[in-house]
Amino acid sequence: MAFSDINGKVAGIIPARYASTRFPGKPLVKIGGVSMIERVYNQVKACPEIDTIVVATDDILIYDHVTGFGGLAVMTSEMHRSGTDRIGETLGLLEKKEQHFDIAVNIQGDEPFIKPEQISKVLQLFNNSDVNIATLIKRISQPADLSNQNVVKVLTDAAGRAMMFSRLPIPCLRGHKQDEWLAFADYFKHIGIYAYRTAILKKLVQLEPAPPEIAESLEQLRWMWNGFTIYTEITEFETIGIDTPDDLLKLTNIS
Repeated sequence: MAFSDINGKVAGIIPARYASTRFPGKPLVKIGGVSMIERVYNQVKACPEIDTIVVATDDILIYDHVTGFGGLAVMTSEMHRSGTDRIGETLGLLEKKEQHFDIAVNIQGDEPFIKPEQISKVLQLFNNSDVNIATLIKRISQPADLSNQNVVKVLTDAAGRAMMFSRLPIPCLRGHKQDEWLAFADYFKHIGIYAYRTAILKKLVQLEPAPPEIAESLEQLRWMWNGFTIYTEITEFETIGIDTPDDLLKLTNIS
């Protein structure tokens, strides 16, 4: 029996903007002859728990490309502050078409090699009725990741509920040099896939930015500041995001 038969309908939503500062037109770039956005779409399609896949874009070129390969796309506002806001608008547009979902998964449009198993793992957290927001974390194995502020760290409690997200290493391990920390304690980094109960997502998009979010530039701290709990699950898979043309060259060995 599929997950969605037990816990309601699941929408996989892929936000895709054209006007990336570091890599304009990124969703349409070809990797092995297939666009990045189509590769993400196909990976999500391979996840059995997903009932409907939607690309949420603000650009007609991306919209036409997705519908051209047979995918479902919706046009959303150019003014959204975050991908979460774009997900919220997308659900509203679907509801106007009488398409209602119980859970929405936010899959990054610049991770063409995301594994269907990762999506399944985050969705399986919703078998716990207490879970309203879910995400993935991965154990840090490289000391360089601890000091890299682009690698978001996560501290959880014994039940896997996030206690804090930070760009700095958490917790601070007193009595040891930082390059020794991994030998004495477990550290985790955030893997940026989120799933939400849609009723909760409607509340999240109404929230104003919070002080810790502004300090760290991490939207999830807004939710925690307002009392929402984020549950985590550990994945062994690394995600590979493509933020710049150089990232793509390194990944595909294109010259």
